Amino acid sequence: MSVLTRDEAQTRSRLLDVHHYAIDLDLTRGDETFDSRTVIRFTVRGDTAGTDTFVEVKPAELRAVTLDGHPLDPAALDENRLALKGLTPGEHELRVDAAMRYSRTGEGMHRFTDPSDGETYVYTQLFLDDVQRVYAAFDQPDLKAVFDLAVTAPEGWTVLANGVTEHTGDGHWKAATTPPISTYLVAVAAGPWHSVRTEHRGLPFGIHCRRSLAPHLDTDADELLDVTRACFDRYHEKFDEPYPFDSYDQAFVPEFNAGAMENPGLVTFRDEFVFRSAVTDTQRQTRAMVIAHEMAHMWFGDLVTLRWWDDIWLNESFAEYMGYQTTAEATRFTDTWTDFGVTRKAWGYDADQRPSTHPVAPENVQDTASALLNFDGISYAKGASALRQLVAWLGEKDFLAGINIHIERHKFANASLADFIDSLAAATDRDVHAWADAWLRTTGVDSLLPGVTGDNGSRTLTVHRTGERPHRIAVGLYDQNPDHEGRLTPRERLDIDVPQTEPRPIGKLPALVVLNDGDLSYAKIRFDPDSFRTVRDSLSGLPDPLTRAVVWNALRDAVRDGELPATTYLDIARTHLPHESDLALVDGVLAFAAGQIADRYATPEQRPAALNTLADLCRDLIRRTEDGDHPGLRLIAVRHRIATAAHPDTIAAWLADGTVPGGPELDPELRWRILTRLAVLGATDEAAIAAELANDPSATGQEGAARCRAALPDAEAKARAWEAMFASDDLSNYLFTATAQGFWQPEQADLVRDYVPRYYTEAVALAARRGPAMADAAGRWAFPAHAVDADTLRLGQECLADADPIPALRRKLTDQLDDLARALRVREATTD
Repeated sequence: MSVLTRDEAQTRSRLLDVHHYAIDLDLTRGDETFDSRTVIRFTVRGDTAGTDTFVEVKPAELRAVTLDGHPLDPAALDENRLALKGLTPGEHELRVDAAMRYSRTGEGMHRFTDPSDGETYVYTQLFLDDVQRVYAAFDQPDLKAVFDLAVTAPEGWTVLANGVTEHTGDGHWKAATTPPISTYLVAVAAGPWHSVRTEHRGLPFGIHCRRSLAPHLDTDADELLDVTRACFDRYHEKFDEPYPFDSYDQAFVPEFNAGAMENPGLVTFRDEFVFRSAVTDTQRQTRAMVIAHEMAHMWFGDLVTLRWWDDIWLNESFAEYMGYQTTAEATRFTDTWTDFGVTRKAWGYDADQRPSTHPVAPENVQDTASALLNFDGISYAKGASALRQLVAWLGEKDFLAGINIHIERHKFANASLADFIDSLAAATDRDVHAWADAWLRTTGVDSLLPGVTGDNGSRTLTVHRTGERPHRIAVGLYDQNPDHEGRLTPRERLDIDVPQTEPRPIGKLPALVVLNDGDLSYAKIRFDPDSFRTVRDSLSGLPDPLTRAVVWNALRDAVRDGELPATTYLDIARTHLPHESDLALVDGVLAFAAGQIADRYATPEQRPAALNTLADLCRDLIRRTEDGDHPGLRLIAVRHRIATAAHPDTIAAWLADGTVPGGPELDPELRWRILTRLAVLGATDEAAIAAELANDPSATGQEGAARCRAALPDAEAKARAWEAMFASDDLSNYLFTATAQGFWQPEQADLVRDYVPRYYTEAVALAARRGPAMADAAGRWAFPAHAVDADTLRLGQECLADADPIPALRRKLTDQLDDLARALRVREATTD
């Protein structure tokens, strides 16, 4: 499929004004295709006759095309482009009649049949250039238009869209006319939805899910709607412009590739957010944050939309920042920035240290394929961190004033980074343009190191910086509490601009100096020797979880950089995590310790000891929570105890009994976790997996069974799993991911050794055949991450050099190979 270049988009934007789309979709044509009829009204600017352009569509069959009543030859379609030649200035009407193919990869019009009850659902995911899989369009974000949508659906279905929908009879549905929006923001979700509807501030609100998830949605409906209303009200306090659409629906849809999508008036979420098993409060907080994130897009992304894809970071960074900040301000989840610090921010730091790094605001996004690669930890986590630093430097009042100027100037239109910076500059005397150049046009992570000098009683602090960005940070000074051993007492929090003009007096020597306390900037921090000894001995004695998150992130970075032995990190975790109360911190530290240290940084000889340390730590947490007062902490400990089990006896007994002694009882999620680990350890079989699937035939159960079957330490099981992933295109995006998650296991390195070289050739072929979404899944989940050795690295480098993978897979392989090379360096540093 031809990709759209920036130059082509700019040329077409100068040529055309697109006014109106009338889209008619027929979803009753069978399981493979649906009918799509589109009428586009547009104007050619200027006074030169004979202008050429093109419209995009990717049909299964292009039946008919007419331009101003004159037929065009459907055979003239070149890949996804149909040429429109000899256009005269003035108004035109294009009609396109096509059959379009349903997707099983989460792109275009995704179709899903629920194994629980046989009901079928479809929904659109049109981001970037998947519009063309559903309707014909001048497909670029700055050609906004008004949309009218009609849908024919099977009897018993409900159709949701960007505007309020009306059933006019005989399966025919009509959506209210939209205001001007970009083509990729059109949305449809159709099926026998279970819905909970209400009104707020005069607008209809709704939440929707598959019927089989109805009891679980109903259980959480009050929480979901309370969060939605609270965020909606808070945004109306922040933004001068009222919510610009006629309704607000949130649909939880199956097999969704992203976390959610900001379609105006119809936000789609992955339906794992409809919790059918026990979850922690951190998971509920994440769901609330995603609701707030997507709602922020209604103003910043939908009302004001990027002009070209180089500014997608601005949509996502803004929504990421607003999602965490607004959740903390408007809901009961007040510690969102701790979770951001220990999970999302690490995502940004990691991405920014790979060869694929790019500025937050890249300048060289030449086409849509390149743009798709920038949905990463830089556009989300680093960008949000940069905006958080901007707010700390600028002040929230001026920041919001600039945002409101931006919305007023560009509502129902498009804008660029330059427009955004100009709007901020209009609200402040500070040099926002210089700040943007330093923060948004550069790559990499600065490092900050404290230098404490002088005699006791008259110490001074100098913050040494590696890098070029200015930072406004808080520096926490902590002393040992003489009344409580191991506890640290805040002495003072200093506000410091880096680079400093002179050293800062701090009085007597503190026990601990924490740079970037409060986590308002984006930089790796390190500790002076005295502070590191305090961290090692008293980390859990820090009173603020956000400060502890900053410290844990610093330790994580030091391990990844080969400066701190992984065993020392595990020792610190073993000492302090049993005393930790913040759920996000416990989960984040255990995830890094298990997923990176035990599975990648530890050599095969070191891995059993690492797993034993983590198992002991989890047992301590389980014992600590026996009183039932900390169910979330206990659930995290149980999950990680399952994942780190080196022997099957304990977890097999839990599965047989249906409960962990003292709780929790095993719900489907925990049962599948245990069965997967038993499969890895060779302590279960196909009969047990089939029996579990019979008890839980849901979509999640199907994924659990696929994961378990791929994890069995049996040559035939591995061969079947490999064939399902790479020799057939039958697996949906979710079933492919589940199979890939089960396939590679460190315990089974010898069994799967011959598949490692096969991965590179077959992943390249799969990606070329099935497209970017499956390329992403193959690069993320099917990569042999356990194989930390020079041969795997060499094979991957040869693949990049010689095999010409599509851009989405090339990017994933580049990142995976860099992580593999880092793991090798960490191992070398540990053994030196």
